[in-house]
This record gives sequence, C-alpha cells and structure tokens, in this order.
Amino acid sequence: MPEGNARGAIVSSSRFSVAPMMDWTDRHCRYLHRLMSRHTLLYSEMIAAPALVRGKAWHLLDFDPSEHPVAVQLGGSEPQELAKAAAMAADVGYDEVNLNVGCPSDRVQSGCFGAVLMRKPELVAECVAAMIAAQPVEVTVKCRIGVDEQESEETLPAFIESMRAAGARRMAVHARKAWLNGLSPKENRNIPPLDYPLVYRAKQAFPDMHISINGGINSLGEAKAHLTRGVDGVMVGRAAYNSPAEILLRADGEIFENPSERTVWEVVELMRPYIAEHLENGGRLNEIARHMLGMFSGRRGARAWRRTLSQLGNRKGAGMEVIDAALAQVWV
Repeated sequence: MPEGNARGAIVSSSRFSVAPMMDWTDRHCRYLHRLMSRHTLLYSEMIAAPALVRGKAWHLLDFDPSEHPVAVQLGGSEPQELAKAAAMAADVGYDEVNLNVGCPSDRVQSGCFGAVLMRKPELVAECVAAMIAAQPVEVTVKCRIGVDEQESEETLPAFIESMRAAGARRMAVHARKAWLNGLSPKENRNIPPLDYPLVYRAKQAFPDMHISINGGINSLGEAKAHLTRGVDGVMVGRAAYNSPAEILLRADGEIFENPSERTVWEVVELMRPYIAEHLENGGRLNEIARHMLGMFSGRRGARAWRRTLSQLGNRKGAGMEVIDAALAQVWV
C-alpha cells in the first residue's frame, strides 16, 4: 500500500482505539478484539526498548496478521535505542509506533521512561525525532496532562508543541495528571481528577495535530460525546477490556458507520480454532481465556461464565471443554 494510503487508514482507525494496557493487551487479547471490530485501532502492551534492542526479545513483537491496524507501544528514554526498537517494530509490520510518556508505574520510573518523561520534553522530542528518522511508519506519543506539581494548563500545550516540532502529528492524551509521589499506579488511574476541557482546548490550539482523548471513558455514548467536542479520536481502556462485546461489537456501527454483523456467540465460536492451535503448540488455556472473561458482561449467566473460565481454565491440561462448560452457563 502506498505510504499516503497507509497513513490515511491508520488515522481513520485512530478515531476509536483500545489503549495499550500492561499485562492486558497482549496478542491474544488483540486477536479477540479484532474479531469484534474491523476498524478499531489496537495497541500492544508497552514493550521496553531495552528488551528488544539489548535482549533481542523479538517474540515480544509477535502479532497475528489479522490484527491490522495494530500499533506497538514502546517504553524508553534513550533516543538511539528507541530508534532501533522502532525499526524492529516496523520491520515486523506494525502500522504505528507509539512512545509511552504516560505510565506511572514504579517499573517505568526506575527506568526513566513513562510519565516521568513529562518533566523532560526536550529529551522526548529527541527520542521522537530519532524514531521517525529510523523507520517509515508513523510515530505517535501517548502522554498525561502533567505530573505532580506541574501546571497542566502550561505543561500540556508546551509538551504538544515540542512533539510537533520533533515531527509527531498524532498524540493521545490521558486527561489526568500522574502523581509520581504518593499514589500507586492503580490510584493514578482514578484519583487525579479528569480535565477533559483542557484536552479540548489543546486540540483547538493545535488544529493541525491529531489528538485523541483518553481516561475514564466507559461507554460508546461517552466516546461519541467527546468526538462532538472536536477531538480527533477517543481511546478507551478498561471498559473495552472488561465489556468487550458491549464496546467493540458496536464500535464499527456507532463510531465508523460500518456495522459489524457478528454476535458475541459467533465471536466465541471464531475463537475456537485460535485456541486449539495455541493449545497444540503447548500454550495454556488461561493465557487466552482470561481475556474472554468479560465477553457476556451484562447478560444472564455472565458471572457463572467468568467463574467457570477462571476456575477451570487455570488447571493443567484445560481444553475446549472448559469453553463449552462456561457457555452452558450463559442464557441465550
């Protein structure tokens, strides 16, 4: 596909995306999500650039071709190392390379990447420029509105300006500060107040930038309301993971005006050959089934479905019979 057409497709899909979530949005999760939405942009978990470049951990980049459009998120703070990691991701076929400047976990702080980089926009800009120069796919940034004592009204616009100067044209903004001192990663997802209007104003100030809004968005109705405020895209996290059928089976129709005709039952059936192949290759059922726990959220029998998959799916040798037993608990 010509470069211009490829970028047009990824930009179109970024109107609605599932956020990168550590320990959650692995390749099995993304395969399941793609069965529910043809158009939603999917992201990998954050992958540390040192693991790819120094550790040669190519397996971390594994994905199924059906996942397109799919983006990889990288973590790091050394420009040339990130450039090499971005080139590795481009070589295996990812459609976008995203730089994490938003994760507040202890792991990323100790490695000097993630949200702590909001304090170092010049370094982030250097990283982005190096990543762009090293490979052909688009480089994007996911950030917070600020950290700790920073004044978000000043920090966010200045940060966006730095990213634009470095060559980035798309960003996703989690509309909360990250408190690196005093709050756990879990608390950082909920306690700092959301400031959606700040992100709206940032989009107005940078009309040439494609800006997606993220944070606390729990339904397609909320997503559509944000889009009416002028942002270019909406990135949904845990709601899409915990209730994937409710969000993703409806996203193609409600966001992209191209409805999916699949039902949640059909999606489960379509997962069977994928699960079978994984088991034949020595994988465990729970490595996939854990991503399916929320499939029937809101339906009668959903709790029994989750319980059956959780309890039986963890057992050694668990196979397709567990899926059948769990399905038997759900009311049609």
